[in-house]
This record gives sequence, structure tokens and C-alpha cells, in this order.
Amino acid sequence: MKKDLTIAVVGAGIVGLCNALQLQQLGYQVTLFDPKGIGTQCSKGNAGHFATEQVFPLADRALLKKLPSMLFDKLSPLRIDWRYLLQALPWFARFCANMPTPRYTRHTKALKALNQAALEAYKRLLGDNFNAHIICKGSLLTFENYDLGAIKKIHQAYLANGVKVELLDKPAIAALEPQISDTVRYALLFTEVGHSPDPLKLSMHIYKEFIRLGGQFVQQSVAEVAQHEHNSSVIDSLGKSKHFSKVIICAGAWSKQLCQQLGYKLPIEAERGYHNMLSNHALSRPVASADRQFIMTPMQAGLRLAGTVEFAGLHRPPFYARAASLLTHAQALLKKFNHVEQGEHWMGPRPSLPDSLPVIGQAPTHPNILFALGHQHLGLTQAAITSELIANLVANKPTVFDITPYSIARFQ
Repeated sequence: MKKDLTIAVVGAGIVGLCNALQLQQLGYQVTLFDPKGIGTQCSKGNAGHFATEQVFPLADRALLKKLPSMLFDKLSPLRIDWRYLLQALPWFARFCANMPTPRYTRHTKALKALNQAALEAYKRLLGDNFNAHIICKGSLLTFENYDLGAIKKIHQAYLANGVKVELLDKPAIAALEPQISDTVRYALLFTEVGHSPDPLKLSMHIYKEFIRLGGQFVQQSVAEVAQHEHNSSVIDSLGKSKHFSKVIICAGAWSKQLCQQLGYKLPIEAERGYHNMLSNHALSRPVASADRQFIMTPMQAGLRLAGTVEFAGLHRPPFYARAASLLTHAQALLKKFNHVEQGEHWMGPRPSLPDSLPVIGQAPTHPNILFALGHQHLGLTQAAITSELIANLVANKPTVFDITPYSIARFQ
């Protein structure tokens, strides 16, 4: 046991929670910091989809020709608040710079390494509780207007990258999900994908296990992280300072300020997502739409409609028309869907970097500070494997695969 080594984890979202539990299980004494509580942001409101099939970066050249129409369509998956446009332009410039084929290919390889290991890492972290929190029935990606040739190309691209997937026609879709509309002509079934029936409950389980093992939680924001010769210190919002052997920064979209204080550039953007929670239980697995760019996930509390991308920064009030628009898509994609209530609306900021890769690793010039942040749409998916990689670094052990692509050094 390593009780003499103390570790601070900054951020109690799913990534921070997995890191805190992983390190506490290994015998370190961990203190978790978060001003808002446990799993209150994207970890609470995400789509609940362990999207191990999503190995392709968001910076895809095919997106460019779609952008103009997307920006002027109220039902589009993309919205940019015009008041935030100038602030967002540098991020979009870097996003587009990651579209050329060599970068796209390199980033696909890096995403694939994390996603292929994701669910097995959760099995190790959760142990006998895995099946209580993660259901492995696969997921569907539906197509309404795509021609079969284009769908087959998408199918082959997934297969070429090691994703287990089957191409389904209408009868096969109906056998799996009878409530899917007849407007859906084809679907891809990702057979090794999971979903959470309650993402917040998963976060709370991890937290309770962390506390049971002796972990500590401090509900304060961290104002500053400082490096010293033999350790680091965390200064909270009350001005209290405490020393730790290591500090892990897992503050998601709020990580930029801490990185800047340490002298690191972090081109992170709060890519805001929405959900609409309904009492309907029409599905047995997550169903996404390639045409509409949203996803429906069955949960204990009902059917969660999730998706959309909004660039408006961290501080603007939610624009809940984005959540309401998801209901229109669900009505089109499901049979006998006469839901008139709007459901519970939610908004949360995904921590997105322009190359679609997270930052995982040791700070280049601060040996006692590590980063685990910026997982964009894949924080829930990649949290457990990220925590294993960080644990290896803390213990000065080799990681199971090369983590160089995730270093913050790529932005310096």
C-alpha cells in the first residue's frame, strides 16, 4: 500500500471519478475536488452511450460542404451563437487544420486505441457491479435518405478500423427495434457497444466506492495548482492550500484556466450539448440517426433524446429550443410516438479539442502534475481506460499503448 503518497484529483465528473477510484484502489490517499458536487455536468446529462464505435475524429472534410445549410436550419445538429462567433473562430481554424488525411488517419488510430480498451477497463474498475451499470446490447445507427452505396462505404470504413458492425435491412431492424419508423431503410448494428440506464447513478456508485475505500471529497473549486520541488499544492476558492504528491487535472471544459496558470496552452471549447428526457420506453438499445445527428437511449427514467452541438461558451444561459428540437426528430424516427410533453431539458458543456483527442499524460515541465481532460463526446466511454493510463504514470510503469498522441505538448 502507498498511503504515504497523496493525490489530488481536480474535477468530479466521470473522468475525475474514475481516476479517483482507480488510484484509491491502488492504495494512494486521494482527495477529490469539485465545487458543484458529484457528476453534475456532462456526466449527469450525457447520452449514456459507451460509444466505442466512434473511432473517427469530428474534424472530417466531408463536414465542410454541409456547414452552410446546417447553420441556417433550426433542426440542424449545429448552432453557433453569433455573439460568440469571434471567440470561437480560432478553435474552428484549428479544427479545420486537422481535416487533412494524414492527421485524420493519425487521430483515428489514437481514438481507436482508447475505445477498443474502454469497456474492458470498466469491467476491471467496476468488478461485479459492471452489469448493474452498463448494459451491452449494442447500438443502432439508422439511415433514412442515404443510398445503399454510401452506407456500404461507411460500413466498410468501420470494419477496416476493427469495429464489429453488421449492416441491417428493414426486416432485420424491425426484429430488433419494432418501434423504429418505416422511413428507416437501413441501419448499422454495432454489436460491442454498451449503454448506461442511469449515468448519474453510475457516477454516484463510483463515488461511494471511492469514499468506502477511504477517499476524501472537498466541495470547493480549485483556484490554482502550483508545482514545488518535491510535490504540488492545490489552492481552493477559500484560499486554503494543501500539498500533494501528485495532482491530476480532470476539470473538463473548466481546465483551461488551470493550464494557463501552469504555462500551457489548451485550445479547449465548451461544445454545449442538450438532452430531452421523456417517459417513453420505446427502445431496448441506443438508436442514433445518421440523417438527423442525434441519439435516443433507453434509461430507467425513460427515453433520453440527446445530441446537438452548440458553441456559445461556458457562461451564456441555455438555449433550450435545442432540446425541444430533439422531440421533432424522435417523432419522425419512432412509430406511434404521440408524445406532447416536452420532457426534462438539460444542457452541459462537452470539453472539446480541435483534433478530437483528449489530453492524457504528465505535464511536460511539471513532473508532479498530470492531465486527464478534453474527451469531447467520449468522456463516458474513455473515462476508465484514461484512469488506468494515469495510474500507470503515477506508478512510473509503462502504459499498455503509446500515449504520446494525447500529450498536451501537441498544443505548445
